[in-house]
Amino acid sequence: MAPVTATKKGGKPEKVTQKFVINASQPASDKIFDVSAFEKFLHDKIKVDGRVGNLGETIQISQEGDGKIVVISHIPFSGRYLKYLTKKFLKKNLLRDWLRVVSTSKGVYELRFFNVVNDGDEEDDE
Repeated sequence: MAPVTATKKGGKPEKVTQKFVINASQPASDKIFDVSAFEKFLHDKIKVDGRVGNLGETIQISQEGDGKIVVISHIPFSGRYLKYLTKKFLKKNLLRDWLRVVSTSKGVYELRFFNVVNDGDEEDDE
């Protein structure tokens, strides 16, 4: 079954353009996250029409500034899929225990460190 695309009244498929940003500037500045390796991972793993490596002109992945990855899609594309792939990359590089993926606004994801609260002060008093 062919994928359903949005159409105008004339019957021609409507151009869908979505922009997603993955901000990894905080862990990249601490030198624990390799942004270029993550960009290559996305190039290798994103599926289009059920096939890996089928990006073509429909999806562009680029690195912007210090630690930002921009994904521009001209086909219907899910931001949750990007979040899933980001988590997969973190797990592969053994960073999943320290970093998490948070959606700050629509189409913008950020890598943040887990908040570690020191409860050691309370234990010393006993």
